[in-house]
Amino acid sequence: MSGPDATPPRGDTKLFVLDTNVILHDSGSIFHFEEHDVAIPITVLEEIDKFKRGNEDINFQAREFLRQIDALTGDLISGRGAPLGPRLGHIRVVLGGELDARLKASFFQDTPDHRILNTALALQGKAGSRRVMLVTKDTNLRMKAKSVGLPAQDYTSDKIESFDKLYTGKRVIEECPPELISRFYENGGMVPASEVACVADPVPNENFILRTGSKSVLATFRATDRVFVRVEKTNTYGISPRNAEQSFALKALLNDEVKLVTLAGTAGTGKTLLALAAALECRQRYRQILLARPVVPLGNRDLGYLPGDIEAKLDPYMQPLYDNLAVIRHQFGDQDAAAQRINDLREQEKLMITPLAYIRGRSLQRLFFIIDEAQNLTPHEVKTIITRAGEGTKIVLTGDIRQIDQPYLDALSNGLSYLINRMVGQPIFAHVTLEKGERSALADLASELL
Repeated sequence: MSGPDATPPRGDTKLFVLDTNVILHDSGSIFHFEEHDVAIPITVLEEIDKFKRGNEDINFQAREFLRQIDALTGDLISGRGAPLGPRLGHIRVVLGGELDARLKASFFQDTPDHRILNTALALQGKAGSRRVMLVTKDTNLRMKAKSVGLPAQDYTSDKIESFDKLYTGKRVIEECPPELISRFYENGGMVPASEVACVADPVPNENFILRTGSKSVLATFRATDRVFVRVEKTNTYGISPRNAEQSFALKALLNDEVKLVTLAGTAGTGKTLLALAAALECRQRYRQILLARPVVPLGNRDLGYLPGDIEAKLDPYMQPLYDNLAVIRHQFGDQDAAAQRINDLREQEKLMITPLAYIRGRSLQRLFFIIDEAQNLTPHEVKTIITRAGEGTKIVLTGDIRQIDQPYLDALSNGLSYLINRMVGQPIFAHVTLEKGERSALADLASELL
């Protein structure tokens, strides 16, 4: 394998040194640096080897990366490395050398991060005028690199451009003609798009609050026949919407033509509750209602430290889903048929709550599939789930983009943001950002002041 002094100058191309977490986030990352070259420190290969066995997404990414570099034609041990493909650069694996004096003076522990940083510094020292860049999703490692004079950046290939520009699924249009508002309350609540001149460039399933003086109407754009349809407040399995966004969300959740729904919002905005109520309302259209969420241990502590068997260990992570189910059940009396129906669905396993990892290999046919806490999924994990959807399946992803528990994801790179950004404009997709908390006045005050 090549040493860090074997970097031949290649004009104005750059050399990107990848950290392990970049590859475990996206095994195809090596192909996303255009004409620039990629270097893989030998420490990264050592770390990836530890992840190649298992059923989690990072295990898949590790195996896929190893298959990809094994399939490359070229010599990974040469100075230039193996070509990545047409109009792409080269990739090579680089051995580390003697520890850089700056690292010896600053850091006292021998860690994989420091060995990766040392390899990148060695490459920088031999690169001349060529720019060497460390790419890592570890914020702390980026800061360490910059402190010793090495440029470092996050992996941004699957990041959205800006959080502020993320599609919200809703627009407020002021000063609409009064006669237009009146028309929505006539003729079945549908108005052709050609007559709604106050709305510019609507996208499929986009929602609108149209206002004029004291009058207003909620409407959504149906692209198939280019009409705006009035959105009414409807009770859904005992749950009534408390604001416009919740009304929009229920409209999308109950619409058979919309196969993919995303709901974003802070805690208490009703995302999961609305999704579950809608699933119960239209349960007869589906073979099963499946609620799942990724298991993200808090405090970086693994599940192993919890007492009990696997079910007991997982129960705390699934409890929020049980809580939402209890809220719906309590809308009815204990002897009410609707409450009993929920118990029957659970006993017959037509309503199941499970960790997301447990659905691997399952058939996703005619499911109402709710994925909670989707902001903790990577773009690849979201793609894997959705591409397995069978005929008659509806998928709903809910999450708070501002509250991410995964260390290498943020508001711009998580799977939920990525999905919303890429799916805007598709007729079978709808998104709503829920803005107003509906838990209690105390919860709203705490959210605002604390």
